[in-house]
Amino acid sequence: MTSVIQTQKTALITGAASGVGFAVAKLCRAKGMHLALLDIDQENLIKAKEVLNKLDPALKTEVYLLDVADTAAWKQISQQIGVLFPCIDLVVLNAGKGYKPQEAAGSRLKAWLDGDYWRKTFETNVYGPLNGLEVILPLILSSESQSPKSIVITGSKQGITNPPGGGNPAYNASKAAIKSLTEHLAHDLRSDPTTAHISVHLLIPGWTWTGLMGNTGPTNEDEIKKPTGAWYPSQVATEMLKGLEEGSFYIICPDGETDYALDQARMKWGSDDVVQGRSALSRWDSDWKSRAEEAIQTDAKTRRQ
Repeated sequence: MTSVIQTQKTALITGAASGVGFAVAKLCRAKGMHLALLDIDQENLIKAKEVLNKLDPALKTEVYLLDVADTAAWKQISQQIGVLFPCIDLVVLNAGKGYKPQEAAGSRLKAWLDGDYWRKTFETNVYGPLNGLEVILPLILSSESQSPKSIVITGSKQGITNPPGGGNPAYNASKAAIKSLTEHLAHDLRSDPTTAHISVHLLIPGWTWTGLMGNTGPTNEDEIKKPTGAWYPSQVATEMLKGLEEGSFYIICPDGETDYALDQARMKWGSDDVVQGRSALSRWDSDWKSRAEEAIQTDAKTRRQ
């Protein structure tokens, strides 16, 4: 499959002012692409535009201040985007947020006593991409060009392995929803001859030094110190490009601590909870924890051979 990341093509990216979104924007610019950048962080969005313009002033770079949870704002901005960028080749719906539930009596139950925490998480992480699809997909479909297009939606390994205990089940659930809806979108588009030229991909980063972890703004990675084991956002962007070129739907990124084999073993254990009728999230249960860890490590070792 030929990647849509090519000179004179156009990329639309949400969450573009920092982290993975900005790294993807830099990669696209290095490949000669025009850019439509969307983010809720106005200050860093302006900085991102300045940095990207310097890389190639001849290419178009436009920024749009947007809360992806705001449906009306999406519709208004999509009209502006359609005028300046009549043909969009790559859409990266990357914006996401990790909210925390308010402290409450008890421990793990606090998340279940805070409805606003769930609503805010889903409004950004689930309805954000859905809002984008509602207004951007028609722009792609209205294009006279039937050249290949791609839609990338950022998920998370937490939406697959679903780890408990971090006090953030809404984030895991939102990313599980993203996995499901992205799978459906991919199937629907490839099953229709009129939209089969639009590929869909689920980007699944590993441990990455992003704004969710304190790395805010359009940073120069040579000047920042990340935690040992975490990937730079640029590494995720490079993995995304590789996945697009290979036509992969699931673009699973390793990191400095977890390789592909270990990811696969962990994901298989989780899916086998259903197949084998084990307790939910058995990998973290006291009755299963040691057996799970041993089985996962053995499976990962076999996969590496």
